[in-house]
Amino acid sequence: MLDNVMLFSVSEVVVTIVLFSWIIFLIIFLTKKTYEYMRRRGLPENVAIYYNRKIIHILAGGLAAIVVPYFFTTPLLPFIMALLLGAVTYTFHKKGRLLYWFQVEKNMYEVSFCIMWGVVIALGWIISNGNFWFGILPVLFMSIGDAVTGLVRNTLFKRRTKSWWGNLAMATVSIPMGAILGVAGIIAGAIASFIEHFEYHPIDDNITVPLTSFIVLILVMLYAPSLLTFESLTF
Repeated sequence: MLDNVMLFSVSEVVVTIVLFSWIIFLIIFLTKKTYEYMRRRGLPENVAIYYNRKIIHILAGGLAAIVVPYFFTTPLLPFIMALLLGAVTYTFHKKGRLLYWFQVEKNMYEVSFCIMWGVVIALGWIISNGNFWFGILPVLFMSIGDAVTGLVRNTLFKRRTKSWWGNLAMATVSIPMGAILGVAGIIAGAIASFIEHFEYHPIDDNITVPLTSFIVLILVMLYAPSLLTFESLTF
């Protein structure tokens, strides 16, 4: 009887603690070491910072998103974890004590990353009636697809800028990932790769990429559901 009223299991709590601990270790310790290594190798400060941001994209946002469907029955704990991480990263900005190896004064895009990660995964699960991948796929476009874009641009231009070469690189990753949800996911991946090129401060691509691709999936679900591979991905 008690199991029927529990919002989450003990195993979900354990996985959440492990994920949260890993992300804190990544942003507080590991990426500080990668920053110091890159600086010793002669990379400019801005280049090292930007590489670190993309490392965090993949090893925090991407890894955690992939884990979610296999260990969680609801998005409640991942959502709470994402908001808590958003609050943590925001606090360093608010107090003027930046984690200088990946945070910058110019923007707080890592905060919007955390918030969108949690919100999109939760909304996707709700709207799809329990299919995590509906929200996770847009988050993967943001976490992994956008990271590939940034890595390519940082390598080519040594600064944060927009380039169609980066968007092409993102498409080569996001379109195959989109196949997880069929033709609809492929379309969403292509559109996300295009939308990433444009940014309207203070709205950044950590908002536009997952939100746009999520809206595409919703529209397909409502008006062309045959393009959406769905049932086989329910865990």
